[in-house]
Amino acid sequence: MIRDANRDDAGWIADIWNAVIAHTQITFTTAPKTLDDIENLIDTRVMLVLPRQGGFATYGPFRGGPGYAATVEHTILLDPTARGRGKGRALLTALQARARREGYHIMVAGISGINDVAIAFHAAMGFAKVAHMHQVGRKDGVWLDLILMQKQLGATAGADAAPQDTV
Repeated sequence: MIRDANRDDAGWIADIWNAVIAHTQITFTTAPKTLDDIENLIDTRVMLVLPRQGGFATYGPFRGGPGYAATVEHTILLDPTARGRGKGRALLTALQARARREGYHIMVAGISGINDVAIAFHAAMGFAKVAHMHQVGRKDGVWLDLILMQKQLGATAGADAAPQDTV
C-alpha cells in the first residue's frame, strides 16, 4: 500500500538511496544521505513509500524562483528486489496524481545517461525527452550525460495559477 512517508521510514529509505549512491552511476551524488537528510526531506517534500516492498518516490522544486513554481522534479528509487514488478509504475502514478491535485503543471526527471532502464521506464510512463546534456556530471572518474525528460500533468487553472504551498 502506497502511503506518505514518515520519520520511521528514514532508515530504510537511506539504505536504498545510499546503496544507489555508493554502487552506481545512476545518481551523480557522491555523499551518503544521513538520517537527518532523509527526515528533512520527509518533513519538507512530498514523499510516498511502499515500505514492505522497498521503494519510495519524492518530488520537490525543479529550480528556484517564482517562474518555476508550477514545475517539480522527482526521484524514484527501488530496492533491487522490488524492481521489474510494477512497483515503480505504481509509485510514479501515485506521485503524479498527488502533484496534479496540488496544482503542478510539469514533472521533470533528471536521468543519468547510462540509465537506459530509467529512460525507457519514463518514456513508457508518458515522459518525453527534452534535453541531452553531454558530460555535465562526473562520478568515479567517468563523465556522465544528463537526460532531462518531462511530462505535462494537466492544464492549470490559468496562466498565473500557482500550486498550493505544500512542498
